[in-house]
Amino acid sequence: QVQLVESGGGSVRAGGSLRLSCAASGSILNIHAMGWFRQPPGKQRELVATTTSRGMTNYADSVKGRFIISRDDVKNTVYLEMSSLKPGDTTVYYCIADVSEITASEGGSLQYKEVEVWGQGTLVTVSS
Repeated sequence: QVQLVESGGGSVRAGGSLRLSCAASGSILNIHAMGWFRQPPGKQRELVATTTSRGMTNYADSVKGRFIISRDDVKNTVYLEMSSLKPGDTTVYYCIADVSEITASEGGSLQYKEVEVWGQGTLVTVSS
């Protein structure tokens, strides 16, 4: 089973910075896309940023120029550097990863399945 564990959330004043981390662990063959979503109060979960295994990135318009997503494939970790934070950025941030999860290993042959895994969420609070 694959798990994602987020860290780095907390409270900061407007204009400040935070760095979120999300580490994947478990029976991992490959990690494809990784990313961050957030869910503002009373709203649906929305995309913040994603990164592919080839390093292509995508950002929500609301965070372009302020947030940077990166990944360390040796550590199976994705990061979100958040700067110029605004009170509107306050919410829970969730990590997501598309993973090839190993399901069996017999005689040197691996069996795997593609899974989408979510982290438990980390709270970011930005005060004015």
